[in-house]
Amino acid sequence: MRIERLSQDKIRIFLTFDDLSERGIQKEDMWQEVPKVHDLFTEMMDQAYSELGFDATGPLAVEVFALPAQGMVVIVTRGKYDHQQYGASGEEELPEEIYEMEVTLEQSDSVVYAFHDFEVLVEAAHVLNGNITSQGKLYSYNNKWYLYFDPKEFDDAALAGLVAVLAEFAESSPVTEAVLDEYGKTVMASDAVGTLCTHFKRQQ
Repeated sequence: MRIERLSQDKIRIFLTFDDLSERGIQKEDMWQEVPKVHDLFTEMMDQAYSELGFDATGPLAVEVFALPAQGMVVIVTRGKYDHQQYGASGEEELPEEIYEMEVTLEQSDSVVYAFHDFEVLVEAAHVLNGNITSQGKLYSYNNKWYLYFDPKEFDDAALAGLVAVLAEFAESSPVTEAVLDEYGKTVMASDAVGTLCTHFKRQQ
């Protein structure tokens, strides 16, 4: 489980399928009211508080993105808490847990990884090109480089290998191909991995 802050009131949590299986949770459980999922959410919020100081008290909007072969991305946005709802005499009147969650789930049908550094992107491309694929699309968006792959072009073993390599160099992203096409810049429309390897050498 990895947590990062996106803004003062928003965090992003990466859950691998191992994170879920260790807790006896199936992917389909994530949008159901089952105790194990509630326990997982409590654990995530405790970790977010201890690592980032993110206080999950109050209404929360929770977006769950299911990513192929990777796991899930959970984005938690904290709303404004109305203290008057529970009286104004102090925190002792507040309930212990105020998780007013609004949960939405989206199934992603793509593999998208974001790179902060171009040299790291080139390094990843050389590893992929020699072992797995020369395919992919490359985008520039929000000061990052995004490699996009269609998982339907890979069998299960190749897809697992692709994700394993990408995860070493970059972070998985719930950004969709449609968003990248509309708001990003298409740098290489096809065979991005092979093209990167042709034009850029690995750093020694």
